[in-house]
Amino acid sequence: MLEHYHQDKFRDYWQCQQCKLVCVAACDRLSPQEEKAIYDSHENDLDDTGYRRFLSRVFEPVNSRLQGHQHGLDFGCGPGPLLAKMFEEVGHSVALYDLYYADNPEVLQRQYDFITCTEVIEHVGHPKAVLTQLLAMLKPGAPLALMTKLVIDPKRFASWHYKNDQTHISFFSRETFEYIAKQFSTKLEFIGNDVIILSKQEVAKVDGREA
Repeated sequence: MLEHYHQDKFRDYWQCQQCKLVCVAACDRLSPQEEKAIYDSHENDLDDTGYRRFLSRVFEPVNSRLQGHQHGLDFGCGPGPLLAKMFEEVGHSVALYDLYYADNPEVLQRQYDFITCTEVIEHVGHPKAVLTQLLAMLKPGAPLALMTKLVIDPKRFASWHYKNDQTHISFFSRETFEYIAKQFSTKLEFIGNDVIILSKQEVAKVDGREA
């Protein structure tokens, strides 16, 4: 059930009363062409130390969980996949997927040791479908790391700069991720203010066999 959450001069925002996701009304969303035009205007410099420092908030907690050579997926990598490069620099391999810049559907048919989704999920109109797909691609015990700013409350939402980006249409809170973790039976970790890790549960074994 959706209830009206906020209105500004550009859009209406609605909140699911079950999972607490706040979303933009479909009629207020950009067309794919308008959305891509905004992405094309972004600077994506692989040598930008500030951008590397920003991405390290995802890279470091994920890399600390990996042992040996691991194979990951950078979902929503954009035109400048610096995060994938950072993992490759320490010996991992990373497949790339992006609806606009790396539309390689074959990589979505594989299993991965880790998946990153950095500043992406807030652009997704059907986040449940995307999260279902990503979690299904994780090997047991593997992490899905997301980076997105979190909704706090209606008062702060009203003056929140994050909602003013017209490509942002889905806004998560801690309660939303707690709901997701329960629905998918995943381990949930919040790291800092904007990094969320959902880890697929290991399959229990009895006498060497899956229980």
